[in-house]
Amino acid sequence: MKRRSLLAGAAMLPLAVPLRAQEAYPSRPITMIVPFPPGGVADITGRPTAHVMGKLLKQSVVVQNKGGAGGSVGTAQAARSAPDGYTILMALSSISVLPVADRLQGRPPAYELDQFAPIALISADPTVLVVREDGPYKSLKDLVEAAKAKPGTINYGSSGVYGTLHVAMEIFADAAGIKLFHIPYQGGGPAVAALLGGQIDALASGPSAAMGQIKAGKMRALAVWGDKRLASLPDVPSMKELGYDATFYIWSGLFAPAATPAPIVTTLRDTVRRTVEDPEFKEAMAKVETPVAYLDAPAFKTFLDTDAARLRVAVERIGKVPEK
Repeated sequence: MKRRSLLAGAAMLPLAVPLRAQEAYPSRPITMIVPFPPGGVADITGRPTAHVMGKLLKQSVVVQNKGGAGGSVGTAQAARSAPDGYTILMALSSISVLPVADRLQGRPPAYELDQFAPIALISADPTVLVVREDGPYKSLKDLVEAAKAKPGTINYGSSGVYGTLHVAMEIFADAAGIKLFHIPYQGGGPAVAALLGGQIDALASGPSAAMGQIKAGKMRALAVWGDKRLASLPDVPSMKELGYDATFYIWSGLFAPAATPAPIVTTLRDTVRRTVEDPEFKEAMAKVETPVAYLDAPAFKTFLDTDAARLRVAVERIGKVPEK
């Protein structure tokens, strides 16, 4: 009898190890992949999110900027990561665009959207169309008239082909009946630098990435893609107000690989919920004038599906882009 009891106890030991491992999560630092260079919207949202999450989890959440291909490189890396909760992704709305774009280009998608489990929507801002303050365009009307006079000669930058900023500008160009010349960069930060350096004429940007330059008098905001004016830019009209049916929101959301165990996903969801309520996080987001637009996983999934369907139509309208 004693021997049978010992054997029964030994048989239960392997079950206890995974249970303790789950309870210990996280037991080491977590990597947050931001699939763009520093300075863009995902980075600006990701860093305060990572800092406060680390404080709450009592483990570092380390931001890893992995730019390239409009966000595909870093996003694909996150999709291939072990589903153990130690790699998470701070993505923009382009996450749902890029697989559609890959298929348009006749290549296998670098990843599929169903490789990810949504954790939470964190921020959502309408993009803003900016030019240099010392440039020739003082209003959106000036830009449209110049583009109509010389189609395809006014250029604009973006975070990459089919990326968030590319899609926003093409939605506007289609609504205005104009043709612009697209110059892709490796992320929103480099595109901002190109505008300031005079390499490009215009840019769609998240307000947070451009606000400092606007306040410093280096950039001029011509219009916003939202349904109404931004509280932080009360003098800048919306596209709709100016007669253009062009709406686009650049959002930042957190994802984990799809096969991540449910208890770990629950921990991440709870941590993000507490993060967006944290005074330090709120202060950091207020400093970059980015409104928090938190949605927990179920509501975020509904939002994501609707947004992906709308963006798919816009990308298919852009069509196949010649490879360089």
